[in-house]
Amino acid sequence: MAGERATHPRVAVSGPFVALRREPQLTQTKDAQLAAEPPLLVSRQGAVTILTLNRPASLNSFTTAMHALLLPALQAAAHDATVRAVVITGAGRGFCAGQDLADPAMAGNADVGAVVERHYKPLAERVRTMPVPVIAAVNGVAAGAGANFALCCDFVVAARSASFIQAFSKIGLVPDCGGTWLLPRLVGRARAIGLAMTGDKLPAEEAERIGLIWKCVDDAQLMDQSLALASRLAAMSSKALAETRLAIDAALPLDFAAALAREADIQGRMGRGADFAEGVAAFLAKRPAVFKDR
Repeated sequence: MAGERATHPRVAVSGPFVALRREPQLTQTKDAQLAAEPPLLVSRQGAVTILTLNRPASLNSFTTAMHALLLPALQAAAHDATVRAVVITGAGRGFCAGQDLADPAMAGNADVGAVVERHYKPLAERVRTMPVPVIAAVNGVAAGAGANFALCCDFVVAARSASFIQAFSKIGLVPDCGGTWLLPRLVGRARAIGLAMTGDKLPAEEAERIGLIWKCVDDAQLMDQSLALASRLAAMSSKALAETRLAIDAALPLDFAAALAREADIQGRMGRGADFAEGVAAFLAKRPAVFKDR
């Protein structure tokens, strides 16, 4: 990448995959240190779980080892009643450059479809069905499957220096990790086709302008603002937020009358829940609500 210092490994980003070319200056000792670090870091801040993709030398590109930790970490958060929001970010200067071509899963005549079926399909489905809000704090380049993984999240907060690249076509593939479903719904068919076919780099500010992401913020404010949003959402009704996501996604192919009928059905169920009773009681008492439903 232009302007990259020689002491860093050079990375060629191309759609969902990233080819890593190591410079001689990156010593075997440094390689061993990097290899010893887990490819995913998990931490907590109150009711918020923070997942950090941790392969900074390769812009946090996906490997089998990372997938082996990432999906279980999301599953654990989904089943932990004390978790009320999840923030996903990347270590170093990138969010995620997509699939690492150097990974053993891509060796030889790898079945790319099988890799997508085994790793990216369950990952995208898990994010889209989490019982709590999920925020992608995009700190740098998000390319290929890394970009679409971010777009699977309920909120994408991106640093001003971040960018999004749908460069699958440059290596003879189509968008995956939900990209063909997400892109036209977020930005319309014309922009979706343009982004997917050209593979052009989309700066975070432009991504916000066209509605691809929720917000673009100054780099220094990325984590503070992402965690503040997560904390705000964590104090709300998790069940209501999850049902809101589901209702909006389900309404997209429906006609207006069918959407209205679905809303009535959902409100009937939600109106019998403890969170509705608590919300009404708190409103009438002029106090903050304490929601507990998951």
